[in-house]
Amino acid sequence: MWYNKGEMTGPRSAVGRGGKMDKTNAAAFLNAYNKIDSQLRALYNYKASMSFTDIVRRSAEKNKVVRKYEDELTDFARLRNAIVHQSKDGKIIAVPCDEAVEAMQKIERLLCTPPTIGQTMREKKIVSVDDAISLKQALLLISRTGYSNLPVYRGKRMTGILNNRRIIRAMGEVIGRGEDLGAFAANTAVGEILEQSDLFSYYRYLGKKDTLQDILSAFENNRKLLAVLVSENGTVGERIENIVTASDLVAVNKILEDY
Repeated sequence: MWYNKGEMTGPRSAVGRGGKMDKTNAAAFLNAYNKIDSQLRALYNYKASMSFTDIVRRSAEKNKVVRKYEDELTDFARLRNAIVHQSKDGKIIAVPCDEAVEAMQKIERLLCTPPTIGQTMREKKIVSVDDAISLKQALLLISRTGYSNLPVYRGKRMTGILNNRRIIRAMGEVIGRGEDLGAFAANTAVGEILEQSDLFSYYRYLGKKDTLQDILSAFENNRKLLAVLVSENGTVGERIENIVTASDLVAVNKILEDY
């Protein structure tokens, strides 16, 4: 049971000194409930007459957090009614247990003040190259560092990402034409083999103020995605300050679970 009613007690006693019900948990639960209700109404412009349960059901189609916690939120809607609606004068007649309050507050934090990339993700060392260096130099750098997504800059502007997919394709075309692969690598600038379309097919730009949920959604919505590129504002051409790949998703989910 998610609540203590009347004389019932739980992890934190519902009855205080003098036999009076301790309503601290009820107030905390209702505060989180109201914040979630207001946030979802503001996000999706729901009518004032729509019930919380209907809001949850519709929001689950649009919001990853609501979709994950849809069953709990539906239960909590009933719990909220048990706390106040069964009383004719609107008084609190039931007190949620600690677990219910903590679960509701966690969902409220995820929806109303979600963890951002800049706040929670440790920045990686980013190895980048100038677009004028030769493909041979870039290959030696990749071999030495093990990095497979290298931001390429022309001056201060990021113009593309050099990755294994692009390198193999360019070198395969050279072999197919019967040309000397070593000469091609030595005499071809990195910038010459980049395709602007790669940035939008295999990468997603996000800013430091975007959320960890945005990272998960990026990979969920694009199965070809190689990495999320994080810059200050998530604007194309900005200096890349972090790169999030599929191997980082376990850490992202762990942060969200502990938030």
